[in-house]
Amino acid sequence: QEPEEKKIALELLETEQAYVNRLHLLDQVFYTELMKEAKNGKTVPEEVVKMIFSNISSIYQFHAKFFLPELQKRMEDWSCSPRIGDVIQKLAPFLKMYGEYIKNFDKAVELITIWSEKSPPFQERIADIQKRKVCANLTLQHHMLEPVQRIPRYELLLKDYVRKLPPESPDRDDAEKALEMIFMVAKYSNAAIAEMERLQNLWAVYQRLGLEDDIVDPSNELIKEGPIQKVSIRNNSTSEKYLFLFNNMLLYCVPKVIQVGAEFQVHLRIDVDGMKVQELNDTQFPHTFLVSGKQRTLELQARSGEEMNAWIK
Repeated sequence: QEPEEKKIALELLETEQAYVNRLHLLDQVFYTELMKEAKNGKTVPEEVVKMIFSNISSIYQFHAKFFLPELQKRMEDWSCSPRIGDVIQKLAPFLKMYGEYIKNFDKAVELITIWSEKSPPFQERIADIQKRKVCANLTLQHHMLEPVQRIPRYELLLKDYVRKLPPESPDRDDAEKALEMIFMVAKYSNAAIAEMERLQNLWAVYQRLGLEDDIVDPSNELIKEGPIQKVSIRNNSTSEKYLFLFNNMLLYCVPKVIQVGAEFQVHLRIDVDGMKVQELNDTQFPHTFLVSGKQRTLELQARSGEEMNAWIK
């Protein structure tokens, strides 16, 4: 009966072997052949192929030439030296390469869709490769997802491995340290994705606002946006406005009737610093609240009590 930790180490080796085959398919087959066609000017620009595959070549080389051989050697020597922790410690820092690939993933999938529509020869080339036995009836997009899922897989296997190690195992210290390192890398790639999404969303908001110079700042954070009624005491009426609340400013906007470029026109900007917000008990205009800042004071009406409370909060 094999000890539990050896079974997990063998599973790591087997999945790594399968993973290297998948990377070989992505880099040496899809990327290489699509690049060759692009160079002949038959399908899509070379830049597009490079953007789709990001840094897959580096990832493939690293796993095929370094990590897999090291792991194989470890498993061959298992009987006299049962350990994999040290090899995984060497692997962990290189997994930061995945940050770039993972960040690029959504864009890559989008590019495949766009260019498959634009260039039938490109679509045909991909379809041809997908028909090969090595693709196992799976699409290019499916194979491309594999590197995205690989780091969480290492984390799970290693957690299991550490759990099953006998207390006196010579690999305990190394394996625990390796797990900690893998955990940090997983956090790093998740943080990279979150930061990229934040910047993309922020950029989309800035475009809707017409990219006003004093507003575009990558460090801003959008907290809430939505339509609001502006109460006018003078005319005893309300008019439709739109608010964008950032961590440092409130933008009071007017929806544009003719939407060329921007969707909104910024009428007023109130700094959050020194701002006061309070609920008003106005019987004529329910769900109203007052926002007073350095620049101006506004009386605003929400559509419901809940919405008003959400804005105040």
